[in-house]
Amino acid sequence: MVLRLIAAFSIAVILDVYVGLRWVWLWAATYATLQMVELGGWSWMRGRSERAQALWRGLAATVLPFMTSTVFGFLSVPLFASQSRFAPTLGGMLLAGALLNVVVINGSQRSAIVSAATPYVAYLLIVPLVARTANPESPLANAIWFGALLLIATVAIAAHTLHTALRAAARAKDEAERRRHEAEEAVAAKSAFVAMISHELRTPISAILAGAARLQGEAPDASSRIQAQLIADAGGLMRGLLNDLLDFSRLEAGRMSVEKAPFNLRQTIADTVRLWRPEATRKGLRLRVKGAAALPRWVAGDGMRLRQVLNNLLSNALKFTTRGEITVSPHVKIDGSRVLLTVEVADTGPGIPETSLSRLFTPFEQLGEAIARHHGGSGLGLAISRELARLMGGDISATSPPGGGARFTLSATLEIAEPPVETAPTAPVADLRVLVVDDHLVNRRALELVLEPLGVRATLAESAERALELLQSEVFDVVLMDVYMPGMDGRAATRTLRASSGPNQQAPVIAVTASESVEDWEACFAAGMNDRVSKPIDPFELYAALARAPSANGRSTAADQDSRSSA
Repeated sequence: MVLRLIAAFSIAVILDVYVGLRWVWLWAATYATLQMVELGGWSWMRGRSERAQALWRGLAATVLPFMTSTVFGFLSVPLFASQSRFAPTLGGMLLAGALLNVVVINGSQRSAIVSAATPYVAYLLIVPLVARTANPESPLANAIWFGALLLIATVAIAAHTLHTALRAAARAKDEAERRRHEAEEAVAAKSAFVAMISHELRTPISAILAGAARLQGEAPDASSRIQAQLIADAGGLMRGLLNDLLDFSRLEAGRMSVEKAPFNLRQTIADTVRLWRPEATRKGLRLRVKGAAALPRWVAGDGMRLRQVLNNLLSNALKFTTRGEITVSPHVKIDGSRVLLTVEVADTGPGIPETSLSRLFTPFEQLGEAIARHHGGSGLGLAISRELARLMGGDISATSPPGGGARFTLSATLEIAEPPVETAPTAPVADLRVLVVDDHLVNRRALELVLEPLGVRATLAESAERALELLQSEVFDVVLMDVYMPGMDGRAATRTLRASSGPNQQAPVIAVTASESVEDWEACFAAGMNDRVSKPIDPFELYAALARAPSANGRSTAADQDSRSSA
């Protein structure tokens, strides 16, 4: 509207100055009044009934464009009737510009185009008669008919072409939107499938690891212990593959995040290398660290993810190196409170072909079928490690010197941190009375196998409903609650427990779940749960969670309460 008013004012100035049409200001005022009526109508429509709004939209799409076009195009009549040499030219330019404006502005609305263009077409058919009457001796007067018809045909073709193009663009947009929705649904379905498979696989893996640990501790001879260790190693391999798939799924969905918490950088690197020394010794390799003494001790970042990436790099180095050594060289550059960490893992293996370096970080890529058959693995480790490094503000790169060997360089951005405050010694968990709630028999038995060596007295419940019955009649120190169960799930059961008035209303509830997403844990916390452990169950993680429970620290155990009640 602003542009229309500026155009009308400019035309009035030109015709007043150069042609001497003083009444042109009346034309400009009439045109501006119609524009103000349209603007006021849209303001008036807000807050009106649906019927009133529909009526106004109809007027705004048909009647008003017709009226404004009639007023604007009327100026071409006196221009064609003028004796001035170039006045008809100005009139033709005015009608041509107005018609093109109508087509461009209302390209997708045919009713508006017809309504706004009709007066201009009428003027184009009238002005040749006006020009011929005003200039009867001019031989070009009859030629204006041809120009007018040509302009009308050109604008009609342009309107049709624009309308077709807009429809094609709208169809393409709808198709792109449909494909986007399909892609999002496919990703969501894949994520749901991976989550479901993860939950189902963690149950037998938990049982395998728990049973193997129990067998290893109770085996009467070395041969049985070796077999139990074999089972444990296979279960650990399955857990590693499953974790890789879950990490990759979270990264692909953009749901992976890193934490920022104080950790001992020197200790983290030393512990990671120490974990792989037995494997290096078994293969006759030398595994050494250079430069760790210059590292700061306490930094803030995600120590667990840093250890995961280093574990993957060391695992690959040991996997492909048969002689020589593996060197871990950490370096730091301190910039204010920021710590720019670089860790180089170099081996003396056969190296990596130049053509294969670009494919190293491609998911599921293992550089050849022979390598996949010989070494196994999912082909996700390096891809996940690079994405984790980037989430930590760094990256991973790989090079292979001409003389052999491979060098992987990990970088990450950390922050200087203060040492954590010394915590009280871990509370013992022996004699704790624990309620284990899980709908799967294998999971209940696996947890029982892990708890028995700790001296914990476990009571098993196969559903949330059964657990609530037990919690109303018996006193427990801790509740191990499976999160996802048919019927009432663990979070709903915890909310019900917190709302009850039974003896275990404030009992610590530890979530047992295969999910590691922040959203799931926040939902557990909001439901009243106090802590969590992941499936497959790690005995050390479970012990730490039980030791952190208020009942373990306060020792307000069931036995204590029984003795007080009997006294």
